[in-house]
Amino acid sequence: MKRVAILGATGSIGRQAIEIVAAHPELELCALQSGSTPLDELAAQHAVEHAQVGGDPVHLLERSVPDIVLNAVVGFAGVRATLWALEQGVTLALANKESLVAAGGLALAAQERGGGLLLPVDSEHSALHQCLEGRNRESIAGLVLTASGGPFRGRTAEELEDVTAEQALAHPTWRMGPKITVDSATLANKGLELIEAHWLFALPYDAIEVVVHPSSIVHSLVRFRDGALLAHMGLPDMRVPISYALTYPARAATPVPQLPLEGLTLAFEAVDDETFPLLGLARAAGERGGTVPCAYNAANEVAVASFLEGRLAFADIASVVDETLARVDGAPARDLDDLVAADDEARRLAARRRQPA
Repeated sequence: MKRVAILGATGSIGRQAIEIVAAHPELELCALQSGSTPLDELAAQHAVEHAQVGGDPVHLLERSVPDIVLNAVVGFAGVRATLWALEQGVTLALANKESLVAAGGLALAAQERGGGLLLPVDSEHSALHQCLEGRNRESIAGLVLTASGGPFRGRTAEELEDVTAEQALAHPTWRMGPKITVDSATLANKGLELIEAHWLFALPYDAIEVVVHPSSIVHSLVRFRDGALLAHMGLPDMRVPISYALTYPARAATPVPQLPLEGLTLAFEAVDDETFPLLGLARAAGERGGTVPCAYNAANEVAVASFLEGRLAFADIASVVDETLARVDGAPARDLDDLVAADDEARRLAARRRQPA
C-alpha cells in the first residue's frame, strides 16, 4: 500500500488524480491540500484524515507521512513542497513545472541528497521519461516537445491585440486551469516545459526543440544519434501520465480508450516566434541561468493574473516578461531564501505595468 498526498487537490490534475487513486486498491489517499477551496466534503468522501486549505503544504506533508507526493499546485507556490519531497526521498509526481523552472539546481541537489524518484506528470515530460527509460544517454541526439499551438495558432501579432480572456481560455484540445490555459495560448507554457526538460533530462537547450502539433496526439519525441526518432502517442488525456506516475513502474490500466490508427494523420509546424515571443524569452532565460528562469516564471505569473483581471492586454504579457528580465541580475540562488527574494523582486518589477482595477 502506497500513501498518496495530493497538493492542488481541487484543480484539474488533482481531481483526476483522486479518481486514479480511488480506482487502485494498492494506493491510499492520505492527504489533500487546496489553495482556497474547502475540502471537508472531499476529505469525508474519501476518508482522508489530513486535509489543509492554504498555508504551507510542507506542514501537511510532515503530518501525513506520504510515500508519494503529487504536486499539482499552480505556480511558484509549489516550490517548497517539491524541495521537501526530494529532500526526504519521497517519490515526487511533479505536475508543478514551475518548481524546476525556478529552482532547478536546488531541486536536483535535494534529490541527490534524498535519493527519491522524480516522475514528471506533464504529458510532454512523462512521454520523454517513457521514451528515454533504459536508454544510453550517449545515444540521445535531442528532444522534441510538441505544442498544440493553443487557440490562437495561425494568427498574426496584430490579430492578438484585442483578444479577451474568454477567447484565451478556449483551448482546442486540453481542459486545464485558467493560468496554464493562458500560458498555452501565449506559448509560455512551452517555454516553462523547455526549461523543465533541461533540468529533468540533463540536456543543453540547443538539443531541445519545440514544434507545433495541433492534434496533440504525439506528446513528445526523442531524436537518436543514428537518425531514428521515438515518439510517444495517445489521445490527449491527462489520466494517462497521472496514472503512470502514481503506479510506476506497474503501468496500471486506465479508462482512457486506445488511439484508433485508421485514417490518422500527423501534422507538425514550426513555431511562429514573432507572434509568440514568450517561448524564445524562456529559452534565453534558461541559457542565462541563475535565477533568470525564476524571474521569467514570476513575471509571467503576474502578467497572466493581470490579464485575467482585465488589467493588462494579452499582447502585453510578453512585453512585461521581457522588460522584467532586462532588469534582473539573475544571480544564482544559494538556498530557498535567495530564490524567494529573486521571485519577489521579479514580481515587483512586473507589477509596474498593471492598470488600476
